[in-house]
Amino acid sequence: MRQSLLFTALFTAALGLSACRTLPDGGAVNGPAVEAPPPAPAIVTVAADDNLNAVLWMQRSVEYRATAETIYRAAIDRLDAALKDPDWDALVPDERATPARGLPPAIVMDLDETVLDNSPYQARLVRDGLEYDEFTWDSWVREEKAQPVPGVVEFARAAQARGITLIYISNRAEHLIAPTLANLRALGLPVKDDSVFLGLGTFVADCEQEGSEKLCRRQLAGRSYRVLMQFGDQLGDFAQILANTPEARAELQNRHRGWFGQRWWMLPNPSYGSWEPAVFNNDWRQPREQRRMLKRDALRIAE
Repeated sequence: MRQSLLFTALFTAALGLSACRTLPDGGAVNGPAVEAPPPAPAIVTVAADDNLNAVLWMQRSVEYRATAETIYRAAIDRLDAALKDPDWDALVPDERATPARGLPPAIVMDLDETVLDNSPYQARLVRDGLEYDEFTWDSWVREEKAQPVPGVVEFARAAQARGITLIYISNRAEHLIAPTLANLRALGLPVKDDSVFLGLGTFVADCEQEGSEKLCRRQLAGRSYRVLMQFGDQLGDFAQILANTPEARAELQNRHRGWFGQRWWMLPNPSYGSWEPAVFNNDWRQPREQRRMLKRDALRIAE
């Protein structure tokens, strides 16, 4: 009998031990003998940024690469026809002061997000919660790290092989000419000489430039060249925008819609552009949240 009682006591104690597990802090809790669950992952709060998806799309999506390459390959196919037609010109008549016939051929190209990919700079702004400013932009340009937009090197070489000069009309300031041309040359893009860079601040005789408008510089290119094509990522890269409103921009595009894919070639850029301030009255002085609210109000929502 004493043996039975002793056996019963030992068995009961063993059961008690098996039903108890030790916690990491040395405590114990009743229940099945299982491992402690891993700690919950820390939740990182990231501030909203209007540019996140746009920059991510340009850097990581195959859709962006395919779109850019499609545009440049299609443009290569149009080069010979443009060269053969002596009256072919990609400047609107109001912006040409010199007859195009008989002039050597050229192609006018915007630089940023048309030839050069600056998405790493935009990514820095997203990471740091900042917006564009001249100091950080100038620093980025001087790094000479921009890569070519997909398809542009092949197109530029095809144009160069046909004796066509590339003219770069950019809103990079004139004082950035050296790092800009060095970046282009390092990527294998043709640079005839310093005169092919018409940056912001370029002096054009008998033409008064307003802000970042490119009208005078297109006229300057047209004085020496027959412009076969224009490439850009903004409507203002092709013709003057008299009023930067959604309605005026739509009217300008509609007026020249037959030129797109023929004489004018638009590259995709969802990251920035004059299309954005058009919806908040071009007033960058407004706080960021106020501009964001006005952009949300401009959305077309299905009812």
